[in-house]
Amino acid sequence: MARKYFGTDGIRGRVGEFPITADFFLRLGWAAGTVLTRNAKGKKRVLIGKDTRVSGYMFESALEAGLIAAGVDVDMLGPMPTPAIAYLTRTFRAAAGIVISASHNPVEDNGIKFFAADGYKLPNEVELEIEALLDQTLTTNQSHELGKARRISDAAGRYVEFCKATLPSGFSLAGLKVVLDCANGATYDVAPKVFKELGATTITLGNQPNGFNINDNCGSTHTAALAAAVLEHQADLGIAFDGDGDRVLFIDNRGELVDGDELLFIIAQYRHQSPSGCNGVAGTQMSNLGLEIALAQMGIPFVRTKVGDRYVVEAMKENHWHLGGEGSGHVLCSDLNTTGDGIVSALQVLRALAANGKSLHDAKRAMTKFPQLMINVRLKTKVDISGDAEINAAVDAAEKKLDGRGRVLLRPSGTEPLIRVMVEGEDGVLVKHLATEIAETVKRRLA
Repeated sequence: MARKYFGTDGIRGRVGEFPITADFFLRLGWAAGTVLTRNAKGKKRVLIGKDTRVSGYMFESALEAGLIAAGVDVDMLGPMPTPAIAYLTRTFRAAAGIVISASHNPVEDNGIKFFAADGYKLPNEVELEIEALLDQTLTTNQSHELGKARRISDAAGRYVEFCKATLPSGFSLAGLKVVLDCANGATYDVAPKVFKELGATTITLGNQPNGFNINDNCGSTHTAALAAAVLEHQADLGIAFDGDGDRVLFIDNRGELVDGDELLFIIAQYRHQSPSGCNGVAGTQMSNLGLEIALAQMGIPFVRTKVGDRYVVEAMKENHWHLGGEGSGHVLCSDLNTTGDGIVSALQVLRALAANGKSLHDAKRAMTKFPQLMINVRLKTKVDISGDAEINAAVDAAEKKLDGRGRVLLRPSGTEPLIRVMVEGEDGVLVKHLATEIAETVKRRLA
């Protein structure tokens, strides 16, 4: 069955436009609470965390009311990274965890993500059950069967300790100068604490959220300020998180971007050289061909999935692998957390660099990236482009020009009205030309 509200990563959209409205979130809290706690043993309990968007106050209250109406107790965590909610859902033995966030999207958007009791995102069949209940009339429990709400004051401290514990005992970042960009988002408080407590000298950007400046020319989607700060402070490297903290990108000491594919390679190479090894890596259709080639040279299996961390996780589970990710900065170490965790992944990269005695710049050079360009074409509404003859002809023509030495991929965004046009190949000039041609065709036909 097709999902009505859920996309590839929860429900997301423009605040005030259905379904990102207060009344919908009220009903969603009731429906999700009913479905996710029906098999709960003992107290029915759900956690709620959020990023720093001003609309989070409204949606937090609406969800709280819906959950309580369904007889569910609610633990309010306040602004916390998405992976922290996954971790705390498990440690609190809660029936589910809910995150109010639109991740890397601008402040005008918001959304919601769910975690099951095991800390993994919900399977399709559970999302469909919630959607089915949303079409029914909301009913409120009698007074003695209502839930209660409480604020959890030590959630941030718990997560900080969890992040540090993913490194070996005694591991220190002393002597490392790092610039952090927290995107004025959910990592603004916990990320600086983690790196300072591990001994790093830190300079922090994007740690003054005001409800409106999340992802605003900062964080993993806008890394220019971070690159400038790394050069200005002569730092060893810079680390950029997105608004909800499940993505991470790096800047090396020369001010150059190090993307998720390169970070994934650095971690995989380190693990391959360690006694436990690296038995495989899951990427996506967007993963750089250079990553696939570099892993093959080490004898590490690699598979591609559809874009979206839920599909990467599925492939990792199926193959019993612990490592996967996307070029956007979703890096998953499933032996450490159940979802993409920007802080934990960053620490794994730093652990690899320390073990190899290499700078980030030198470490990334062991993987040769193919020139790859992605152009986002914004549309008025989401449109199915699969049957458009002119767009398909433009793609066919580009693939002929690449002559088997590159790839073309057109992908609708799962969360925004965008068509992502990606071209990859050996010749950077040709890649840019072909990507621009296809993007112009899409824009002419649909924008």
